[in-house]
Amino acid sequence: MPADGTSRPGAQEWVPPDADVERLTEAAHACRGCELWAGATQVVFSAGPPDARIALVGEQPGDREDLEGEPFVGPAGRVLGEALGAAGLSPDDVYVTNAVKHFRFEQRGKRRLHKTPDVAHIRACLPWLAAELAVVRPRVVVALGATAGRAVLGRTVRIGAERGRVLDGETVPGPGADDGYAPGVVLTTHPSALLRLRESADREAAMTALVADLAVAGEAAGR
Repeated sequence: MPADGTSRPGAQEWVPPDADVERLTEAAHACRGCELWAGATQVVFSAGPPDARIALVGEQPGDREDLEGEPFVGPAGRVLGEALGAAGLSPDDVYVTNAVKHFRFEQRGKRRLHKTPDVAHIRACLPWLAAELAVVRPRVVVALGATAGRAVLGRTVRIGAERGRVLDGETVPGPGADDGYAPGVVLTTHPSALLRLRESADREAAMTALVADLAVAGEAAGR
């Protein structure tokens, strides 16, 4: 048990073996792998075709996603949709999920403010990500932000230094015995980061970089 007294046994006992994405989604509602389920409205699993060539992995659901039960339906989702379109990719052709399936937040009056998941939350939720990517078998995984990058690559990542190129995903322990989550991994910023930029020039530059990263993933996946 962690030093704070919180029980985080991990999701493995709730993940059904040899299940498809639909069955995994159903089973995830019962998950008690960490304490985040208690404060969240519901689990938020994934969206998109289960045979997509590209899988996008974000950090965790946001407030809107927690309420609606779907990933990337809030402001960050709109940014992501625009970036995918500009990169020549259709949102309907990518599998979208998160490293952590429940919304972690801090209550401020009536508002629920995003709170970054701890490494312990990432580890506890990792069996879900491993199981779903074992089913989807994407050619490229795009990690949106540092939390997703850590979940996918199993280490601390530096988005600025490592973005924009295809990293070898087969060397990362993943759902298979001899390979990782996908042959290739592309790191990029989380689209929510763009929403925090006040200057239009900064937002435009950040969007250009995000689009470029997604285009790299699309080319590597043979879209």
